[in-house]
Amino acid sequence: MLKGFKEFVMRGNVVDLAVAVVLGTAFTAIVTAIVNGLINPIIAAIFGKPDLTQVANFTINGAEFSLGLILAALFNFIVVAAAIYFIVVLPMNKLLERLAQRREPEPDAPSPEVLLLTEIRDSLRAR
Repeated sequence: MLKGFKEFVMRGNVVDLAVAVVLGTAFTAIVTAIVNGLINPIIAAIFGKPDLTQVANFTINGAEFSLGLILAALFNFIVVAAAIYFIVVLPMNKLLERLAQRREPEPDAPSPEVLLLTEIRDSLRAR
């Protein structure tokens, strides 16, 4: 039973996922700092509100609605997704392309036997 658990944990997918979660958490802290330190003051200057969550709030029959809260979550998601794409995914894809180009062997010139067989095949087709 422990052997099966060890094999499950040591699979590449589980370890990669654990690393991704840790890095995602750390990256979220960076994005939160950027939003709180840069974006929220800009919003405060434009809308006169302390942050995006205070924009477009209204009350109907005692129920409080906050479109700003939804906008803030959407904005944070877009910033995180864009940063991950441009900082992690795009450079990784370029690196993988370069590695794939290096690994692809150059096509060798066909051997004399292959050339002869190709000529025979082509001449038989012509008949």
